[in-house]
Amino acid sequence: MDYIAARHNMVESQIRPNHVTNADVIDAMGAIPREKFVPNDVAGVAYADAALLIGEGRYLMAPMLVARLLQNAHISQNDLVLNIGCGSGYSVAVLARIAKAVVAVEVDRVLAERASALMVELGVDNAMVVEAALATGYAKQSPYDAIFFDGAAEEIPQIIFDQLAEGGRLVAVIACVGSAGRSTGKAMVMTKISGRISKTNIFDVVTPYLPGFFKEKAFEF
Repeated sequence: MDYIAARHNMVESQIRPNHVTNADVIDAMGAIPREKFVPNDVAGVAYADAALLIGEGRYLMAPMLVARLLQNAHISQNDLVLNIGCGSGYSVAVLARIAKAVVAVEVDRVLAERASALMVELGVDNAMVVEAALATGYAKQSPYDAIFFDGAAEEIPQIIFDQLAEGGRLVAVIACVGSAGRSTGKAMVMTKISGRISKTNIFDVVTPYLPGFFKEKAFEF
């Protein structure tokens, strides 16, 4: 399969037509070989407009969603970025071409090791992958200029917001339905202004959940 042509078609048919105009985002997604971040048996559809299974209950988000979230994060080449739930590392590699440095957190050991290995293979030297619980982030390197969630969440813990710098942006899909699996949600950008979080809805979208970000269910009679 001609992956270079597939990558070009992804950019031209999925990303540009969906209001993505940021040149850094377009260039990064046009450069990173997405097929390396999925299992071999689905490499042929790596550039499809869909979330792809990469492990037990874990997915690579659709390219269009990644691009639109990145555009709304307004990441610059001076930014330090926290990537929550990086999976096999695709978003890490894309972010690393846009930001100054990336810290990625992944709870699944196999995925974390795969992501780290791919950073070495692709020569990405401004990103590190940490195996840790997703819901705690990685305070050691905070504050972050931007935080990118690689999947849906029902709620964002305060400990994550605490790691966001003043003026920093957090982008994520906030799920609207309290059930596991895929859920309709709202892509949102959350900005820290004078220590408070301002939230803006960007668009509606369906994408799989990240583990560890479900609301606690209230007791019902």
